[in-house]
Amino acid sequence: MRRALTIARNTFREAIRDRVLYNLIAFALLLIGAAILFGQISIGIEELVVVNLGLAAMTFFGLAIAIFLGVGLVWKEIDKRTLYALLAHPVRRSEFILGRFLGLGLTLLVNLLLMTVGLLAAFFYVQGQWDWAGTPPLLAGVYFIYLELLLATALALFFSCFSSPVLSMVFTGSLFVAGSFAADMRQVGKWLEAPWLDSRTSVVYYLVPHFDNFNVSSEAAYGQPLPGSLFFLNTLYAIVYIAFVVAAGALIFRNRDL
Repeated sequence: MRRALTIARNTFREAIRDRVLYNLIAFALLLIGAAILFGQISIGIEELVVVNLGLAAMTFFGLAIAIFLGVGLVWKEIDKRTLYALLAHPVRRSEFILGRFLGLGLTLLVNLLLMTVGLLAAFFYVQGQWDWAGTPPLLAGVYFIYLELLLATALALFFSCFSSPVLSMVFTGSLFVAGSFAADMRQVGKWLEAPWLDSRTSVVYYLVPHFDNFNVSSEAAYGQPLPGSLFFLNTLYAIVYIAFVVAAGALIFRNRDL
């Protein structure tokens, strides 16, 4: 575990030095600022506009960071041939994969915290006063976004263990879209009244990651409190799914001929 944490720390430093990261954060903060402008125009629903656009910006740009950096975590080391020098030391391949995931997870956490500060500032500016009742649901929405991004990171890292960066991006993005509409996809067979299609969509429903479970933007926008069971179930689901995907990626990478 100590070696994995060392790799995670180095991964975090590499990500912080990446200029693309700063550009994405800047665009996210600008979009949150634009939410203030739209909120001023939309009289009576300023808070709804700011929260919805702010959370959407955090999700979109956080996902961009997770995918663009995640798919290159393994490929970049192989392409630059720095991985061979690293594996020459007493470092297991599974420790390398785990360290890469933890490092990018820490990077996402820091960037999400920066964007959260920007969103809270925009929220306060629109309201003119601090709304203590509306803050917990908003922070809950940010927490679920972080779980969502960790899951996307695990998928990007998994595909990068055996595929090219372009294909890894396509696979991860496709799974994110499919997982965001998992509940609707399951109903397709029932809507078309096709039993053969219903059985197949049910299988896909249980296999794809359920990113739709983490979408609580409407509750956060209206300041509705979320049940504790939702936090427990979503956290448990994310941990189990991430552990399985990272372990599968480590197994594939361990058996890969380098």
